[in-house]
Amino acid sequence: MIIEKTIFLDRDGVINQDSSDYIRSWSEFQFIPGSIDAIRDLTLNGFGIVLITNQSVINRKMASKEDVENIFEKMKAEIKSNQGSILDIFYCPHKPDDGCDCRKPLPGMILKAKIKHRIDLSTAYMVGDNLKDMECAKNAGCGYSVLVRTGNGKQTQKVLEENKITPIHIADNLYKASRWIINHSNNKIPQARIPG
Repeated sequence: MIIEKTIFLDRDGVINQDSSDYIRSWSEFQFIPGSIDAIRDLTLNGFGIVLITNQSVINRKMASKEDVENIFEKMKAEIKSNQGSILDIFYCPHKPDDGCDCRKPLPGMILKAKIKHRIDLSTAYMVGDNLKDMECAKNAGCGYSVLVRTGNGKQTQKVLEENKITPIHIADNLYKASRWIINHSNNKIPQARIPG
């Protein structure tokens, strides 16, 4: 079965507060207000939600793979207790100079998710707060890219405007993005504007 309603979500700066010192433990993880509600509503509206996140904190030796996966498990449990669901999580542990094919803006994680879950990328949304997220959406062939102004989003919006890159939508936060995505999907607006 091909999944026709998919949301790819960045994590830091979208679901939880970002930190210049990286998120290294669950005690440092703080949900952005409304993000749990957004994931719940997207889940209840039939979207498969896949996390796509760079986690170089691992190869920087600032946290272990087990530390990062523990954060994911606790995050998923909190979301599940509020009627939301994360279909899958793909993360890149590499630093920018490690030469991998998965670190955003490269499309490796999305393409792996596509194969594993038979995702129709032409109807998929990528939601992020960073230029790398918008470029990843384009590189993977996602139909729609949505920028949120949380995390690095406000600075990213300026960069996008300077480079004449236009996401299909810009929202103040994930909750407002979810309202727009649900409405957009239900109305089946045919034309998408993706970065580039």
